[in-house]
Amino acid sequence: MTGISRNLRWALFATLCLAGIFNAMDRPVIAILKPDMMADFGWTDSDFGDLAAVTQFSAAFAFLFTGWLVDRLGVNRSMQLGASAWSAAAIAHGWATTMWQVVAARAGLGVTEAVQTPLTIKTVATLFEPDRRSFAFGVATLVASTGTIVLPFVVPALAFLFGWRGALVVGGVGGLFSLFLWMWLARGVGSVLATVPATARSPDSAGDDIQHAAYGSVLANRRTWAIGVAKALSDMTWWFINFWLADYYRKEFGLSTLELAVPLAIAFAGSGIGALFAGWVSTRLLENGWTVNRVRKTVMLASAMIVAPLPLVAQLDSFWPVAVMMGLVMAGHQGFSLSIFSVITDVVPTAKVARVTAFGAFMGNMGGVAISLIAGRVLDAGLGFAPLFIFASASYLLALLWLHLLMPSIRRDEGALASVAL
Repeated sequence: MTGISRNLRWALFATLCLAGIFNAMDRPVIAILKPDMMADFGWTDSDFGDLAAVTQFSAAFAFLFTGWLVDRLGVNRSMQLGASAWSAAAIAHGWATTMWQVVAARAGLGVTEAVQTPLTIKTVATLFEPDRRSFAFGVATLVASTGTIVLPFVVPALAFLFGWRGALVVGGVGGLFSLFLWMWLARGVGSVLATVPATARSPDSAGDDIQHAAYGSVLANRRTWAIGVAKALSDMTWWFINFWLADYYRKEFGLSTLELAVPLAIAFAGSGIGALFAGWVSTRLLENGWTVNRVRKTVMLASAMIVAPLPLVAQLDSFWPVAVMMGLVMAGHQGFSLSIFSVITDVVPTAKVARVTAFGAFMGNMGGVAISLIAGRVLDAGLGFAPLFIFASASYLLALLWLHLLMPSIRRDEGALASVAL
């Protein structure tokens, strides 16, 4: 990519990460506000699980289209469309006074936020050399996690001042700020950001006009299904923890909304640190001559083993060891997830990256739909969190096994090597 200076590229990437903070905070914030919303509408755990499932299903459905949209529109126009749409959906919560209006606002948020994931992966695949992409993913995840770390401290204060609706509106306002900053930085280079370099095409993408192609050639490739099912299995645990961790702390340890701040911050700090560390390790191992296959699967196996002891939290009577273990679990998830996204940029031609990413996110969100529905009913049946923890502990090992069976050897595609020399 020519016509964009090194500093501007990093500034645009940083702005995308800033937008990711507000995009990422909109979903977990509802878990913190759960008591206020349940008091307003008289919801049960199953009702809350259904609301979470609506958001997840909406996002999953949208992912079927957002990957194609990002591949077609390019980075610049996708950022403008996506950030403006999800900000408007978040702000719409301020006018939600009935249960169905809340459901509609959450569904709208799920649909519009689905642009962010393929947009981020596409941007990283375009701006960074292959060996540096894992570290870039780690940085982006760490920055996004910063917002979720701050949430438990800020959201109760916002809810106290403006009510739970006002707290949800803040994410939309922040999204608009990041959009305006992006537009200011991208002025004059928008046409460059909208293009895909000719070097990004490979024999695998020959004849695949990114302006019109959808998912035919993508879904016909077994690598897409290797990634998609692995995302579904692993993301079930991620969404389970995002939506239900605060509730677990309330029920098991009697924490108030204000008291949730520190333990939730520990969990999300683990998420960001895990992503950054996994990205750094992956980059160093590649630079030291390890094969892509060995690096990706080693990091995924180590991440899965970090999550495996999760059921032990049910045996711990002390609160702080539980909080630390949850932070480790979140770190393990992000190390695993980062590796899957890195695999996408390894094996998928740049012209198809957004579509494969979006399909993987679709599968991950469908996993989130399933676990949200299951968790609410398991808890209402009085079975507690233990069965859910047992499944979560095995989900990453199952995901890695599936990925290995369908992709025994991870090798870089020639068309995935195109990037900008930074």
